[in-house]
Amino acid sequence: MMLIEETAIAQTALPVDEFKAHLRLGTGFSDDDVQGPVLESFLRAAIASIEARTGKILIEREFSWELTAWRTAYGQALPVAPVNAIVSVTRRMAGGAQELAGPSTYRLDVDTHRPRLMPMGAMLPGVPTGGSVIVRFFAGYGPMWGDLPADLGQAVLLLAAHFYEYRNDTALGNGCMPFGVTSLIERYRTVRLLGGGAG
Repeated sequence: MMLIEETAIAQTALPVDEFKAHLRLGTGFSDDDVQGPVLESFLRAAIASIEARTGKILIEREFSWELTAWRTAYGQALPVAPVNAIVSVTRRMAGGAQELAGPSTYRLDVDTHRPRLMPMGAMLPGVPTGGSVIVRFFAGYGPMWGDLPADLGQAVLLLAAHFYEYRNDTALGNGCMPFGVTSLIERYRTVRLLGGGAG
């Protein structure tokens, strides 16, 4: 299985000004043009870290997910949440040829933690022998920063500030997030039952 981020977070969706205020940085100085990209990079790193920890996509973008078999043809859990729309389901043959599955053959089952691709009939479109299926979809709370739940937004600012404050620290850490961040994101983490077999 391979999940690919097809579109990146737009620069305009990043809360650079809010982050500056959070860090209590002044404005109007000669290094503003230098600081902007630096702050943006820490925000992107914080967003990526929180998305990896929670399985939730914070700012909406398009993804493609390729897999060689459905877990079950009666419904397939998607790898991230929240999923807002299925763009397409494509069957890729062993020789490389592709065939779009009709949109009337599947639907999105919206769920906060485990959205699913469900068949409209008895089963999902079959995966070709020796081939794969590619599901393209939009995931995220919304296209702009203001669409995030307030606690997730605060977690991003806290983690980005942590990265910023310790940007020159070369010592190996234990991989733990600051307590304030983990407490804010805890309720968003996906609980996996039966070793993932429930998906």
